[in-house]
Amino acid sequence: MTLFHISHTDLDGYGCQLLTKELFSQNYCLNANYGIEVKQSIIHFLDIIKSEEIKEEILFLITDVNLTTAEAKYLDHEIKKLNEDGYKIKIQLLDHHSTGQSCANKYDWYFLDTSRCATKITFDYLVKEYNAFQEEFYSWLEPLVNAINAIDIWIEEESKNFEFGKVLLSMISNVREINNVLFADKNRDFRIYLLKEAAHYLALDDGNIKLDNEIHKLKKEFLKLDENDDTIDNLSAKYLVNSITTIKDKLTITYQDKKGVLTYTLGSISIPANAFLKANKDFDFFIDISKRGNASFRADGNLDVGVLAQKLANGGGHPNASGCKFEDFKEIINYEDVKKYMQAKLDNLK
Repeated sequence: MTLFHISHTDLDGYGCQLLTKELFSQNYCLNANYGIEVKQSIIHFLDIIKSEEIKEEILFLITDVNLTTAEAKYLDHEIKKLNEDGYKIKIQLLDHHSTGQSCANKYDWYFLDTSRCATKITFDYLVKEYNAFQEEFYSWLEPLVNAINAIDIWIEEESKNFEFGKVLLSMISNVREINNVLFADKNRDFRIYLLKEAAHYLALDDGNIKLDNEIHKLKKEFLKLDENDDTIDNLSAKYLVNSITTIKDKLTITYQDKKGVLTYTLGSISIPANAFLKANKDFDFFIDISKRGNASFRADGNLDVGVLAQKLANGGGHPNASGCKFEDFKEIINYEDVKKYMQAKLDNLK
């Protein structure tokens, strides 16, 4: 069975994906906040299913996200069409937000329980439906699930779980070392790694305090590319440059005879862009664009990006560092659509 799993962008959402990653070896994961991200995530998964013609059994799972009436209707209709064409897709939504009650009343695949967080609902569902998790998993998974449940639905009387959950909440919300759009899979793996490591502290006296003291060290262990230690900022920069280099062909854009890299929502690009350009001499410029269309340009002497920014959107700056704002840019979750947008802009300058 192949899993397609959309979950929320908080502790509870990632807790659900920790569980499914332990169970399903074939899995596609996305994280979506409310609004446009939910519908775009659904469409993106449906496109993958159609393009790859996945005819084995599929579980289309949504956790910790309630759908609007229109989103639920769209998903139900599209899955029914695919199943009529020979696909074997089961939809299952597991949520605890009361705002989804009208959808839960209408669709049998929409499970709603406001008494438990989504991670706990997902844990119980996987145990019941798939006989998931052997005894060795229960020793660390179930206590972790209970801590997430205590903080997510605010059960202060479970003081140990509640206090531990507070640390988990802060730890997951403060993962900013790996971009969650450009490197969504690595960002998700980072958060899940931290959750699994945190589970070791649950049985300790003052485990919440001990974990709080160790989070910085745990982050550095994940980010290290070799045995050499460094500051977390330097480790993050090296990890980022390595990640960009690994997929540089996918990120490549061109302007006349110049070759560049385009990133999306990276932010604060001065250090990584400079490091990347110095390590990859065949690239001439580096552009990062935000969800609101603000763009930052960097170069290393081979292209005047101040002039380029001015031509593209009346921006400007220095030959090696400039910026602009694209007023017609609309928020996108799929990087390939951002790349098409930017390459079209550059091609129109020729």
